[in-house]
Amino acid sequence: MNMTPTKTLFLAWQDYRSRSWFPVGRLTFDGEVYSFVYIKGVKEAQQKCGFEPLMSFPEWDRVYRSTELFAVFANRVMPHSRPDYHNFLSRFNLSAQNLDLMEFLGRTEGERQTDNFKVFPCPQPNHDQQYRIVFLAHGLQYLPKYSVQRMEQLEVGDPLWLAHDFHNSYDNKALTLNTVDHHILGYCPRYLVENVFDILMRDPKLVEVTVAKVNLPPAPIKSRLLCEMTYSAFEGYVPFGQKQYQPLVEDQEICLSMAS
Repeated sequence: MNMTPTKTLFLAWQDYRSRSWFPVGRLTFDGEVYSFVYIKGVKEAQQKCGFEPLMSFPEWDRVYRSTELFAVFANRVMPHSRPDYHNFLSRFNLSAQNLDLMEFLGRTEGERQTDNFKVFPCPQPNHDQQYRIVFLAHGLQYLPKYSVQRMEQLEVGDPLWLAHDFHNSYDNKALTLNTVDHHILGYCPRYLVENVFDILMRDPKLVEVTVAKVNLPPAPIKSRLLCEMTYSAFEGYVPFGQKQYQPLVEDQEICLSMAS
């Protein structure tokens, strides 16, 4: 039996008109086989915004398997031949040696300019039952100049404080990332907010965020601040356990692998 922990990524889609995001699929890798399945969030995307199945995965209720990374995801991995390949990896604290494709996709969000999909990871607990996730701060393009200047003064390991932006009309669970001297440096990604918001509301001390890396110009503004979040969970907590993240069709092989 393969004892490699199963790694999980979610695929999210944004509707161009409403700008709403929907989780639509789940990719898993057990060390040997990649599996893709649509999740229940795709039904909301279909009903509200007319989402249609991807050409690579035309059937809603099928589990797709491959020993190679599916093309729709492989196309989101930067080719080694790109002259800026190593600089790109460095922005995300990734190494070209023994590069983990699932980690690459989860950390970079698998973003492409040619479509409206993103990828994000489902964290796995360590031996202390703590979760860790590395992510880029969002919304940096909207920051005032003095916030960008403050960001450039940060050091690796500096703490960042989370604040609930409850006046945010776009997202009533939005969380800002703040320095100890009260500079707003962007937002937590929406997928991450959904995963930790209830934990924060129960006990803010369970969640810690620190600076993982500051990428100075000429790095793109959206890639400037890499953060690391660690958190503990309450009893019964399951990452992304909400209904919209559950598969349309259950993959028994994945369930057995996760249970082992």
